[in-house]
Amino acid sequence: MPIEVNGKTYETDEEGYLANLNDWNEDLAKAMAEADGTTLDENHWEVINFLREYYEEYQIAPAVRVLTKAIGKKLGADKGNSKYLYELFPYGPAKQACKYAGLPKPTGCV
Repeated sequence: MPIEVNGKTYETDEEGYLANLNDWNEDLAKAMAEADGTTLDENHWEVINFLREYYEEYQIAPAVRVLTKAIGKKLGADKGNSKYLYELFPYGPAKQACKYAGLPKPTGCV
């Protein structure tokens, strides 16, 4: 299922995850979020950028438990909890945030 942003077409898999990680850009993330009825704010970007850094370091998209712990360590306990992350990404913090970050679907997510 390709997605078109600013006149350029990007390939995605059947669940909407970006086929080529190097194609990712902020406009693409915004378009994916808008398609889900979400407007990205600074809190969303904090998690998205965290995920991109995490992926760069570990070459894996973290499952939600790992994501919650890692965010808690880096951004504080007020942000490193499921309630906060589900408020930002109601379709699943790991799945939805990774999608917007241009990363593959996290391991262990159905």
